[in-house]
Amino acid sequence: MLNPVHYYSSEATLPPQTTEMVLYFQDFASGANFTLIPVEGIAGKLWTFSQFGMVFVTDDFITKTPNQDSPMVGRGQGMYVTSALDGSSTHAMFSIVFVNQAYNGSTLSIQGTGKQFEAVREYAVVGGTGKFRFARGYTTFETISVDPPRGHSVIRCNVTIRHD
Repeated sequence: MLNPVHYYSSEATLPPQTTEMVLYFQDFASGANFTLIPVEGIAGKLWTFSQFGMVFVTDDFITKTPNQDSPMVGRGQGMYVTSALDGSSTHAMFSIVFVNQAYNGSTLSIQGTGKQFEAVREYAVVGGTGKFRFARGYTTFETISVDPPRGHSVIRCNVTIRHD
């Protein structure tokens, strides 16, 4: 006996929602409470952001405003790889993991290659979970402040997504 075949409609019953948000990544590349760390590079060479093959892992705090003491809305967790031979591009693979009341437990998956020293870098939103299931869209990142003695950077993230 053959198993019955089930058919499902691919037509959405509701139009996708569009969500836009501005988030601020608090990036600490040094100090006791670093959130970005190099984990692999070429042996015998100084590990820098522009060295081909460098791998960095991150777990940045994401806040509501540029002030690092503003309410935390999530974490930016994942990794970056310097992917161009001349060190100009970085391949990013990370998730925005929301911890605020509105989106707690939901995630957005970000991926792509961008020119790391450009004023504005763009990456794709390739998926999401929770309130952002079936997310697709894009993000732009812009470094808005750098404090070298503390190893602290604030990066504005503009997100535009469509989701169910």
